[in-house]
Amino acid sequence: MSTDPNRLERRGAQRFEVHLPLAVHFDGRTVPGFTQDLSGRGIFFYAETALPEGAVVELTFTMPSEITLGENMPVRCRGRVLRASASPAGQRNGIAVQLDSYQYLPSNEPVAQFVRVSAASAAGASSGPVPR
Repeated sequence: MSTDPNRLERRGAQRFEVHLPLAVHFDGRTVPGFTQDLSGRGIFFYAETALPEGAVVELTFTMPSEITLGENMPVRCRGRVLRASASPAGQRNGIAVQLDSYQYLPSNEPVAQFVRVSAASAAGASSGPVPR
């Protein structure tokens, strides 16, 4: 990451650093993952699967109240994989998805609640979202 103060910021939406469990649905499968950060236009998360660029995915997770400015809300997002990269340990893949649509789900709708994929991610998790 560059620390150049003259670096052009290309993001069009504020990102929030949040570490949340999520379910990744694609090709008739569902795998667990956890978020690194999210915005209104995209999400970056880690999962124990490889996804090709351009793959259509559906993500379900609970949006925290710090972002909704109300209650925690289950949400379902659809989007396309922009890029994916393997972690140095080769256990997880970092996946960037551009969101095409999202919908808030009824609070009684089941949202997959997975435990964190690694203890290291839990130790580094913040207590709430941090704008980036």
